[in-house]
Amino acid sequence: MQETSRKCQQFTDSVIRRMTRISLDCGAINLAQGFPDFDPPKAMLDRLAEVSYQGPHQYPITMGAPNFRAALARKCGRFMGRELDPNTEMVVTIGSTEAMVDTIFALTNPGDKIIMFSPYFENYRAQAIMADCEPVFVPLVPPTFHFDPEVLEDAFRQGAKAILICNPSNPSGKVFTRDELKLIADLCIQYDVYAIMDEVYEHIIYEGHHHTYMNSLPGMWERTISCSSLSKTYSVTGWRLGYAIAPQAIMDRIKQFHDFNTVGAPSPMMEAAIVGLEMPDSYYQEFGDHYAHMKKLFTDGLTRIGIPYTDPEGAYFVLADISPYLKPGQSDVDFCEQMARKVGVAAVPGSSFFNEDINHIVRLHFAKMDETLNEALERLSKIQEKMA
Repeated sequence: MQETSRKCQQFTDSVIRRMTRISLDCGAINLAQGFPDFDPPKAMLDRLAEVSYQGPHQYPITMGAPNFRAALARKCGRFMGRELDPNTEMVVTIGSTEAMVDTIFALTNPGDKIIMFSPYFENYRAQAIMADCEPVFVPLVPPTFHFDPEVLEDAFRQGAKAILICNPSNPSGKVFTRDELKLIADLCIQYDVYAIMDEVYEHIIYEGHHHTYMNSLPGMWERTISCSSLSKTYSVTGWRLGYAIAPQAIMDRIKQFHDFNTVGAPSPMMEAAIVGLEMPDSYYQEFGDHYAHMKKLFTDGLTRIGIPYTDPEGAYFVLADISPYLKPGQSDVDFCEQMARKVGVAAVPGSSFFNEDINHIVRLHFAKMDETLNEALERLSKIQEKMA
C-alpha cells in the first residue's frame, strides 16, 4: 500500500478528547474536556424548538446566514468598539477550530513560522503542522505566566509570519494585560507579523483583570484576525458556531478556504442563536458572576484538599501540581488515566500543553454545576489513598 501522510506522525490524537473517552468508559467526572453540564440560555432553547419545525434546514449562504452575521457584527462590534461589516469582515465557521485552521492556511505558506506561547492549546501545534508551518515557542513562566520580552523578540527575529495568542489563555488562565498586548503589537508592526487571536473566553474574566481586543490597538486592525465562537459564551459547545473577524483583504482569503473546507455552518443553529447574540449587557455580567462563583467553589475546594494550583485570571481552567501523587517514573498521561479509573475524576496531562519537559501538571476545568464540582472535590479528597 502507498505511504500515508507523514504529517500525522508529528502529532497524536487529541489527548483532551482521549480523556473524555476514558472518562465515559469508566464513569469518571469529566473535568478534562472543557464543556459545561448546564443548559444554554432558555431563550435560545425556545427559539431552537421553533426553528426545528419552521426551518431553515438547508444549506446556508456559505459565509453564514445574513441575519446571523448582522447580529454577530452588532454584538462583536459593541465589545470591540468598532463598526464591523458583516459582509466583508466576517465569516461563520464550524466552531473556532475551523476559524483558526482557515486563518492559518489563508496567511501562511509551507515553511513559514508561527510564534506560540507555551503552554498552548493542543490544537495549535497540530494545525501549524497540517499547514506545513514551523511552531516557534515562547515560554509563559508559572505561576504568573509572564513572558520575557527579549525571548519574545528573538522569536520575531527568526522571521515569523504570524503569532498565535489565546486570550484569555487555555490552559493557563492568563489574561494578557493591555501593556503586554501593546508590546506584542509593536513587535508585530516592526517585524510585519500577523496576529491570530483565539478569543473564545473573552467574556470569562475574573475580578482585577480586563480583556483587551488586539484589533483595537493602534495599527493592529490591519494585521489582526480575531477567532471566537458562541460555544463558551452561551454554553453551546455542541452547536459548533464559530467565526473569524478580519479586514477585507485578509477575510477574502479566509473565505476561500472556508468555502472549500466545510461549505457552511448549520442553518438551524445560526437561526436559533440570534437571540443569544441580542442579549443585553446584563447577560454578560450574570454570566461572568456565575463563572466567578464556580471558580471560587472549585479552587477553595482544591485549597482545602491541599492540591497546589495556579489561580486563573480568566477562562475556566486550573493547572494543578500532581507532584505529591506521582510514582517514580510515572508519566502524567498514565497518571491521568489511572486517576480517572481509580479516583473517578478525569483531567488532562500537562505535557499535551507545554513545549517544555513538563510531567507534574494536569489541567482541570470547573465549568460545571455546583453538585458536579462538589462530587468531584469529594472524590479528589481521596486522591492520596486512591493513587498510592
